Amino acid sequence: MFDALADRLESAWKKLRGQDKISQSNIQDALREVRRALLEADVNLQVVKEFISEIEAKAQGAEVIAGVRPDQQFIKIVYDELVQVMGETNIPLAQAENKPTVVLMAGLQGTGKTTATAKLALHLRKLDRSCLMVATDVYRPAAIDQLVTLGKQIEVPVFEMGSDADPVEIARQGVERGTLEGVDTVIIDTAGRLQIDADMMAELIRIKQTVQPDETLLVVDAMTGQEAANLTRTFHEQVGITGAILTKLDGDSRGGAALSVRRISGAPIKFVGVGEKVEALQPFYPDRMASRILGMGDVLTLVEKAQEEIDLADAEKMQEKILAAKFDFTDFLKQLRLLKNMGSLGGIIKMIPGMNKLTDDQLQKGETQLKRCEAMINSMTPQERKNPDLLASSPSRRRRVAAGSGYKEPDVSKLVSDFQKMRSMMQQMGQGHFPGMPGMFGGGMGGDPYAAAGNRPAPPGWRGYGGAASAKKKPKKDKKKKGFGTL
Repeated sequence: MFDALADRLESAWKKLRGQDKISQSNIQDALREVRRALLEADVNLQVVKEFISEIEAKAQGAEVIAGVRPDQQFIKIVYDELVQVMGETNIPLAQAENKPTVVLMAGLQGTGKTTATAKLALHLRKLDRSCLMVATDVYRPAAIDQLVTLGKQIEVPVFEMGSDADPVEIARQGVERGTLEGVDTVIIDTAGRLQIDADMMAELIRIKQTVQPDETLLVVDAMTGQEAANLTRTFHEQVGITGAILTKLDGDSRGGAALSVRRISGAPIKFVGVGEKVEALQPFYPDRMASRILGMGDVLTLVEKAQEEIDLADAEKMQEKILAAKFDFTDFLKQLRLLKNMGSLGGIIKMIPGMNKLTDDQLQKGETQLKRCEAMINSMTPQERKNPDLLASSPSRRRRVAAGSGYKEPDVSKLVSDFQKMRSMMQQMGQGHFPGMPGMFGGGMGGDPYAAAGNRPAPPGWRGYGGAASAKKKPKKDKKKKGFGTL
């Protein structure tokens, strides 16, 4: 996401490289590039005008900081303004004092509203908040069946009364059921239309008046660009919404919706959908999104994804295996599957600072290579996975693995050779030795590299690797707590 916008903004920074300071004359070319970038990203015109005006005023009034280049200073100004435009801070989902919290989902047809309902329910379930989904879309064929199927998939119950019942009555009885069963949150999936019409709005208003929701969330397709902001404003004026969920953000390389919704509608973006899978819903953080747009990665979201998947005890065992050079193909396969659970390789890689320059073709080759590795490892015996040296010393074993996976013997030989080199390197790094980088960080990576660099605090879950001393240090045992493990 935001690839086109990020590439365009990159050319703006180049306009200021080599300059001694930001001035009225040299900033104009950079501002022109930023303006073009935002317009091509389908950001609302009024938002673009205000954005450029604010940047120009701040840039010309900025004091020159010793050791900071003008282009770096300009990037910081653009970053701050992006955060401001998108809402400054994350606004969490409401939580009523008296259960249940009622969330009303609204939106047009085709925006992914029913799927977003299930995604939100799963997100809340991960936060230990019990949910009940209510199916009130009696108009779209199989809408109720879709929600029931999704409910079974994520193990969240669905209340429905069939397609002949009144949507307002379904919503009312659904909230009553949630109250009786003591669930934490009731999420009501309402009917959508191909376009805004009076009947749709009237029904939505009646449901809202009946159930008195704590949250009314509008589900908007991010790929509609600035039209998403206009739609949000219309719903806000006629129905009254408390926030928006932007779906299909992973398919939008422009980013206009994310940059326009808050400023035009006044309603905050609370969540973004970043994939088709039911797990692909993330809370919206303006600062993290601005960092992605500017190609700086998103370490915090990456760490949170890892925390959801990695158990701290497993991570500790894996670290011990690495230090003892006992990391084997079974462990490697486990890490590959863990990576898959976190999302696509491209989505994960681009959260790492400095990795935004990788092309889609390079990422696709990486995905293909991982699949090749998995196929070859699956063709190995348990003994071969546990002891890669068996394959290194036996051509016949390698030929058998090659035949079983559909590849050639040289492919298997390369996998085994690369794995052994990687295992040796990981062991050296775990012990504080960096091949090809002697003396780096004093021979190890102890402590917090974020704080050491004078930047923001270390992300939650960060654990520095500082040689044997840190390897022996045991974390507090807490079965519920998860940490950032080996990837």
